[in-house]
Amino acid sequence: MKRRNSIRGALLVGVSVIALSACEEAKVDALVFDSLEQCVADPSMTRARCEKTYKEARSQHAAVAPKYSSQADCQADFGVGRCEQAPYRTSSGGSIFMPLMMGYMMGSLIGGRGSIVSQPLYRSAKNPKAFRTADNRAVASTTGRTQVARSAARRPSFKSSTIRRGGFGASARRFGSAST
Repeated sequence: MKRRNSIRGALLVGVSVIALSACEEAKVDALVFDSLEQCVADPSMTRARCEKTYKEARSQHAAVAPKYSSQADCQADFGVGRCEQAPYRTSSGGSIFMPLMMGYMMGSLIGGRGSIVSQPLYRSAKNPKAFRTADNRAVASTTGRTQVARSAARRPSFKSSTIRRGGFGASARRFGSAST
């Protein structure tokens, strides 16, 4: 009887390990930089590639960054001095705030089919050492080559609403049509 229970227990442990590993998300290769200069200094990168991917991340920043109706709400999530006014206003003329872009991520697997794409990265006030995507997915705590979850490597979603209170990704409300 003891032998049967120990076999059953070992089987359960084995099945649990397999089930847990099946739930882990696939990882993809990526590069994380906190600045254009850091990318250019990387011996595996060319200046042209760094400039192109940095420009791509910068151009996405205003569209995908979390949006806040007050600077105080933005600072609650990202820290004092880490927020900026968005380049557009609410439909009623009010200001919109968003976090500063604190770095960017790029990689060939991010875009699929061999393309090189990038996206802006942010650092929250709760974990200022870790980079996060605009969709609040953890990426890395250090710069350079890394592996990230496939979901973090997807292009971030366009943010058409503002966050009312603290909690990167908390409840939101529509701000209406944006004007630049």
